[in-house]
Amino acid sequence: MTVETTRCYDVVIVGSGVGGSAVALQLAGSGLRVLVLERGPHLPREPQNRDPEAVFVDLRYRTRETWSDGQARFRPGQYYFVGGHTKFYGAAMFRLRSADFQELAHEEGHSPAWPIAYADLESWYGMAEGLFGVRGLAGRDPTEPPRSAPYPHPPVPHEPVLARIEAALLAQGLHPFPMPTAVDLGSSGGASGRCERCGTCDAFPCMIDAKGDAETCLLRPALRAGNVTLRSEARVERLLTDATGRRIVAVELAREGGASERIAADVFVLSAGAINSAALLLRSATGRHPRGLANSSDVVGRHYMNHNCTALMALHPWRRNPTRFPKTLAVNDFYSHEDGPQGSGVPFGNLQLLGKIREPMLRNAMPSWVPRAARSWLADHSVDWYVMSEDLPHPDSRVSVLPDGGIELRWKRTNLGPHRRWVEKARDILRRTGYPVVISRPFGTDTPSHQCGTVRFGTDPLSSALDPWCKAWDHDNLYVVDASFMPSSAAVNPALTVAAQALRVGSHLRSALSGTGDTVPEAHHA
Repeated sequence: MTVETTRCYDVVIVGSGVGGSAVALQLAGSGLRVLVLERGPHLPREPQNRDPEAVFVDLRYRTRETWSDGQARFRPGQYYFVGGHTKFYGAAMFRLRSADFQELAHEEGHSPAWPIAYADLESWYGMAEGLFGVRGLAGRDPTEPPRSAPYPHPPVPHEPVLARIEAALLAQGLHPFPMPTAVDLGSSGGASGRCERCGTCDAFPCMIDAKGDAETCLLRPALRAGNVTLRSEARVERLLTDATGRRIVAVELAREGGASERIAADVFVLSAGAINSAALLLRSATGRHPRGLANSSDVVGRHYMNHNCTALMALHPWRRNPTRFPKTLAVNDFYSHEDGPQGSGVPFGNLQLLGKIREPMLRNAMPSWVPRAARSWLADHSVDWYVMSEDLPHPDSRVSVLPDGGIELRWKRTNLGPHRRWVEKARDILRRTGYPVVISRPFGTDTPSHQCGTVRFGTDPLSSALDPWCKAWDHDNLYVVDASFMPSSAAVNPALTVAAQALRVGSHLRSALSGTGDTVPEAHHA
């Protein structure tokens, strides 16, 4: 086999999602030679970006690889493009609650404490909100953590149907609040901004860059600095160490014809997503590291979490829902306790609006005998919600590598009892907003949208893979900066937390490697 070694970089970043692109932005303008490797191509701008048939029936953008769940093969909801999963996410940008960083007792176990506190991320949360142009309104969420500054932009206005639902929630004594969302409406927040309210945002790519994704908000500004380079369609097969095993010396890429390429660097940042980052470390096993790199603690690949999530369709037979941009409303009254903020009991979770469900999205979710006209009627009359609660880490919930190099994902779900009660509570809440019928469908293993936890950070090398700066305990120059570092999942979307920690780690790296300061250059804050 022919092996070619590429010239050395100061930093090689594997993955261009939120974590990798945020680190790249922090290193932009530092003078360091930075290379970002992305296994996928740039996502094409084409009419199919907005076509539910292409996205949900043809699965045009979903990976064609298959994984195993230990019993059968399945095609996961993975998207390999520049910008990572944020090209398809729903643009929800929540901060974790202060208590989420502490150990919390649940009915089926414990949510472990983090090695850092909310205060350690607060300023980085603010920076991330600025970079992504997050829209929101402080002071309405009863569980909101302390903030040093308001949201960068006012919230996305409710459309009429949702404004009426908000009023009905308030009438129940609840505290609905504007959902923090990364969408570009223009500086005034009016209809003259970039978002066209096309009706295809959540789970669709945005062909006009109005959704705040990692490529648009982080990577492109980093590339403009001149010292950061992107190489797409470059799949890393493994990491290589020196003779001591303490240092990573190169990444190895597969090439056509059986050849391989090695790219050397001084520092490596792994940010391929919680599942693929863990798999890459496991595939990189050596004689000195037989269980995989960064894995003397045997936690790599373990403690996989993905949230317990259920979709709800609230229906009224005589009310159509013409809403074009629905992700404007959330409820956290039952985030901390089953009985609400003043009650007691185990935590429940978050309730937020989903992107508008369309008929093609229901085809695989409903029995084949349900006629298309019925599915269309349901989609036209539904207000669509997302019920989320915490998935607790379990050592047997894990990512493994099969003999052929493929991925096996065994998700040992936890906390399902409280989640089912939360779904029933949410049904009751929605019925009391005037929607008598509520249909539910849980999300499964094939939808790893909120994957996290497989390379956890901590303060003890015996029980964690990474230190509080996301550096591997076992290696002097390897950092893992995606949602795999999270020791718990909390019960809100993870993207903003990944961005905040990546900005923090990137700042640390910039200062350590170049001595040019520990903040993003002012030009990149816009």
